Amino acid sequence: MQSWSRKSFFFSFFLLVGSSVLYSVPDNETRLILLGTGTPNADPSRAGPALAISVGDRSYIVDFGPGIVRQAAALSSNRGGPFESLNPKNLKVVFLTHLHSDHTAGYPDLILTPWVLERSDPLKVFGPKGIKNMTTKILEAYKADIDYRIDGLEPANESGWKVEAVEVNEGIIYEDELIEVIAFKVNHGTWDNAYGYKFITEDKTIVVSGDTAPSKQLTEISRGVDILVHEVYSQAGFNRRTEVWKKYHASHHTSTKELAEIANEAQPKLLVLTHVLFWGSTEEEIMEEVKSNYSGQVSLGQDLSIY
Repeated sequence: MQSWSRKSFFFSFFLLVGSSVLYSVPDNETRLILLGTGTPNADPSRAGPALAISVGDRSYIVDFGPGIVRQAAALSSNRGGPFESLNPKNLKVVFLTHLHSDHTAGYPDLILTPWVLERSDPLKVFGPKGIKNMTTKILEAYKADIDYRIDGLEPANESGWKVEAVEVNEGIIYEDELIEVIAFKVNHGTWDNAYGYKFITEDKTIVVSGDTAPSKQLTEISRGVDILVHEVYSQAGFNRRTEVWKKYHASHHTSTKELAEIANEAQPKLLVLTHVLFWGSTEEEIMEEVKSNYSGQVSLGQDLSIY
């Protein structure tokens, strides 16, 4: 299982270019790419929550935090990276876990920037109840820009800005010849419609938790998967929080200790930590908190990590 961080990618890319051997992804091999591993905290080293499942020249995006299109472009073949699937015009199918702002602030970018860069297909978005209304309001807000690009001198196409928004229920919500996607509800406080997703391809099964407190359903659906991507917070950091914040976070998110218990039961081949709430703890301390209670393979995700 190969993991590349932003730093190691560009260092390796430099070396590989020098030897005239470029890193490439075999046809239709499934890859998980962490586009953004951040939280609502404004950490400049971590973009807003977003990831991609890449299969061949197609990408399947989960969540659209701030900076999503530029993060995808950093690894796209247009920019010298290994993924044709991450070229802006190929960002066509996306899945939203819930409507929190840190997971949706990049939505206008995902709708409009790839269109400006010649995506001609409407964007297909699958998400919880409310995604249709959010989509309508965004398109209304950018109507002047859309009209100007279509009716003015810019040679913009007339379809790539459109969005086909689908409000999901639990079960199989998307299928094509490369992938099947299953939605399942998770426990994110009082949100009635917060989802995780399971992606099944020919060579991998990947579960993405979204934001959630411990969930029995998530544990069951994650049994034996190749990769479980799960949010987490530092238990030590949590202990330093005020009682008000402790109550909030305990009902909305998963501690390192709780995640270790989930992983012990589900036994994924690889556990990837993302959307990490550090609260003063270091990356090494986060890993120690998990690994002191779980002996399986664990990776603390970085922006632009590839698995």
